Amino acid sequence: MDKRLEAFGRLLDIMDDLREKCPWDRKQTLESLRHLTIEETYELGDAILEDDLEEIKGELGDLLLHIVFYSRIGSERGGFDIYDVIESINSKLIKRHPHIYGDVNASTAEEVKDNWEKIKLKGGKKSVLSGVPGSLPAMIKAYRIQDKVRGVGFDWEKPHQVWDKVEEELGELKKEVEDGAPHDKVEQEFGDLLFALINYARFINVNPENALERTNKKFIRRFEHLEREAKKSGKTLKKMNLEEMDVFWNEAKNMENDSL
Repeated sequence: MDKRLEAFGRLLDIMDDLREKCPWDRKQTLESLRHLTIEETYELGDAILEDDLEEIKGELGDLLLHIVFYSRIGSERGGFDIYDVIESINSKLIKRHPHIYGDVNASTAEEVKDNWEKIKLKGGKKSVLSGVPGSLPAMIKAYRIQDKVRGVGFDWEKPHQVWDKVEEELGELKKEVEDGAPHDKVEQEFGDLLFALINYARFINVNPENALERTNKKFIRRFEHLEREAKKSGKTLKKMNLEEMDVFWNEAKNMENDSL
């Protein structure tokens, strides 16, 4: 037997054992697992950003366990089992890749994505935005919305046009703030600016979520260095001024630059 099938079969057997014999596993429901799955997905995302292959392997295993777990619960409720889950994605992949399994021509990744959107609309989707989950974090949702409408031609043509829009939105936000506009108006303009920046990110091939998370991690590393060095010098951050803090902050920056 193929070792991959053997390993997957063993996982299914283990899941059966756990569901039948473990008090915690017996207690779980589709809903109780939901927040754990979201947490595991974010942990996988962290591992990917760190390019930690060993950690990625482990987190993928955790997610695979969740898929098997949901499938086991689905079979108990008479809705679906792991076979149905796998066959569903098999059918979807074949249907959405007519350039591989049919007679459609698509020689670039962009043509493939365009075909996907056309196929989904033919399949009963009322809007190209139907596939964007409402519960996505706002930044990821904005990126996906823009990518979806691009697939049907609703997009800027050149990066400089998008940057002009960013500058326009920045000017509008600045004006509302300076004019003392109501909070909801300032918030609206701030949202428009973020949306425009996310749009520009697409045009320069930057994933804004990944970019911001890397900046978050960089800030954390530098701030933790600042905390450690302040403690070594017998000082507390609250009693230090910005100039004193900047010494340690710049140390952290220089250490990062030296390691590049």
